[in-house]
Amino acid sequence: MSLFKKILSAFVVLVLIVVVVALFFIRGIATKGIPDYNATIKLDNLKEEVTVYRDEFAVPHIYAKNVDDLYRATGYCMAQDRLWQIDLIRRATTGELSEIFGADMINADQLLRMLRIPEKSRSILEISDPKILNALDAFCDGVNQYIDTHQKNLPPEFLILGYKPNKWLPEHSLNLIGYMAWDLTMPWSIETVYHKIKEKVGQEKFAEIVPDLDLQESVIYSEIGEFEAVISRDSPYLAAMDKLPDLGLEIFSGSNNWAVSGEKSATGKPLFSNDMHLGLNAPGIWYTMHQVIEGELNVTGVAVPGQPLVVAGHNQDIAWGMTNVMVDDMDFYFETINPENPDEYWFNGEWHPLEIRKEIIEVKGGEPVERINRFTHRGPIVTKFKDMDENKPISMRWIGNEPSNELRSLYLINRAKNWEDYKDALRTFVSVSQNVAYADVMGNIGIYCAAGVPIREGWNGVAIAPGETDKYDWKGLVPFEELPHSYNPKSGFIASANNRSTDSDYPYHISYWYAPQYRIARIHELLKDKPYLSVDDYKLMHADFKSKLVEGLIDRIRLVITQIDEPNELEQESIKLLNDWDGILTKESVAATIFEQFYLELMNNIFGDELGEELLADYLEVEYMINSTIDKFWLEGNSLWCDNVNTEQVETLNDNITAAFKDAIANLTERFGSDMEDWQWGEVHGLVLEHPMGGVKILDKVFNLNRGPWPVGGNQGTVSPYSYDSNDPFTVDFGASHRHIYDTSDWDNSLSIIPTGISGIPASKHYCDQTDSYVNNEYRNDYISRNLIEEQAKYIQTFTNK
Repeated sequence: MSLFKKILSAFVVLVLIVVVVALFFIRGIATKGIPDYNATIKLDNLKEEVTVYRDEFAVPHIYAKNVDDLYRATGYCMAQDRLWQIDLIRRATTGELSEIFGADMINADQLLRMLRIPEKSRSILEISDPKILNALDAFCDGVNQYIDTHQKNLPPEFLILGYKPNKWLPEHSLNLIGYMAWDLTMPWSIETVYHKIKEKVGQEKFAEIVPDLDLQESVIYSEIGEFEAVISRDSPYLAAMDKLPDLGLEIFSGSNNWAVSGEKSATGKPLFSNDMHLGLNAPGIWYTMHQVIEGELNVTGVAVPGQPLVVAGHNQDIAWGMTNVMVDDMDFYFETINPENPDEYWFNGEWHPLEIRKEIIEVKGGEPVERINRFTHRGPIVTKFKDMDENKPISMRWIGNEPSNELRSLYLINRAKNWEDYKDALRTFVSVSQNVAYADVMGNIGIYCAAGVPIREGWNGVAIAPGETDKYDWKGLVPFEELPHSYNPKSGFIASANNRSTDSDYPYHISYWYAPQYRIARIHELLKDKPYLSVDDYKLMHADFKSKLVEGLIDRIRLVITQIDEPNELEQESIKLLNDWDGILTKESVAATIFEQFYLELMNNIFGDELGEELLADYLEVEYMINSTIDKFWLEGNSLWCDNVNTEQVETLNDNITAAFKDAIANLTERFGSDMEDWQWGEVHGLVLEHPMGGVKILDKVFNLNRGPWPVGGNQGTVSPYSYDSNDPFTVDFGASHRHIYDTSDWDNSLSIIPTGISGIPASKHYCDQTDSYVNNEYRNDYISRNLIEEQAKYIQTFTNK
């Protein structure tokens, strides 16, 4: 027995030693790459000393004495915080994801290479101003010096995946332009789904779901400025593309921005707000920073990791922020391939050679794979990528391949002093189409549609066009002077929320794919509610969960469900809750959960019988288009879609409402139980921040990659948006990627917040240290005065050349 105890004790001690060693090993990996923000760093090629102050959230305030030093230090700081994310974005833009993730990404890589993003980047470099190129070179040098000096202390993802980052080049920063253009292009997903629906249900039913722009009363450019010129699901490829949002590689999508003039501001000077909406992941897509060259530049805001310029923010003179125009900037064409030679296509009466590109894709754990991409004069043949009949080849033309120079635009807007400077900067902002709102210290407000809007003749771009002639080719882009814009409108405010750009008097077609009116209607309501608005009012607007979608539907719902025969106990209580509900989706609301489940069931009941499970799932991926369609059905009182094709009787809209309500209560009971306290919206609707590798459970468990859930309110249609995938309710994975409130009367009164943190390293305390503030509608002080920055500094880092 004594011997057995000794053996057992020795075994326990051995196990404990192994566990301790393993924990130290894991911690060693997890904490790799965490920087010392107080260290003095020797930076080669630096001309003068640079000081970086970081606040309690480690947001960098970078003080330099010249342009090159500023951007060199910016590159180093960004690499300190987000190196793996920077490299991941680069790999997406060049189609090199398979090299680190394996064969699952081969199809995505082929499609990404089809976009020819690096080719566009090289063309921009060739025409860029030397001073901008010098700034970009300095930024790249900063990133590369960090990489070179940290080969043994890289962030943990590099060790886990077994690779090291390549040298960062100016081309890689510019690649972000092409990727952003691709990311926000609307027709790729929408027109694919609409094409499938039309083929399945026929023209009559299809016509009922095409957006009716006349139902969108609120337009962004209601007071358009004078023109300054005379107006003369099964596919493996689609499945692969669906992986990109999971990697946190989503840049733009929905957004809000608004500004009031001094006449409506409590300060007497404009107040400005912007919150861009996209997938919520960890790390987040935005890098918050403040850049200063004393007497020359003082700019703060958010940047995309991998490039050195503020995308949305303010300097000492102006503030700017963006929302997606939702422009129809992609068209598809049926091509005729030569039966005698598959490398030729028919155009304008003769055969033309296709451009053939062989792509060699490196694959982790496997042999390189060769794929072929083919191009017409319009762009790539995309048929196999879009899950369509490969015997009917389809080519794609999209705005991302058109001439533009967003790098120039951002460089100049970071330095703009007035409306004219701002407009000049936006002239080359073509491929990444945005409604760019504006406010300045002189009291002016405005908004400009900086977009590449194709000019089409004889068609609206919705259908797939015949490609045998140039009849349906673009005839150019709408000239910058003729794009919608508004400056100091009589209303005293400007606002946009991805809604319709202009009324029917505008001579060019911009899009059918606008977001519904819910957010913009509520924003207008709140802007008009008080004669004067303050920073505190803006904070309340950012936190607003009042649903205009609910407001438009609830009366009919109440009328129908109160007439249900013999409702059960839970149905009776649910009817009472909906009858008493104010339409505000707070996290404590049970009625909000009932409504959201009801709406999911309603979409399924109306569209599921005609479309089937797979096509319905595709349609739900563009739910905001379904929102507009259901609104139209509500207004008209019925639709052909309301009849269930699988039954003999003819169902009405009211029949669908009844069925959806009953299905909702049954499903909520099955999922969450019969205690309605467990149905509170925040209990079932939580924000989860997922790391690109967080889907691997063991990695998540060991390295704490994913964070959450945090209970939240709202939905995709509220001003404060917390959205979920309708095919997988109710986990929140989409919302405001940042919130900014800028006070032009005193920039130091400005506020900002992001949903994650400045660091991309999961073991860093700054990985998600802003999330609690974000979900509680709190902010960090966004100071730009040096004395205030120094007072609040928690870290001070010096860069020197000695």
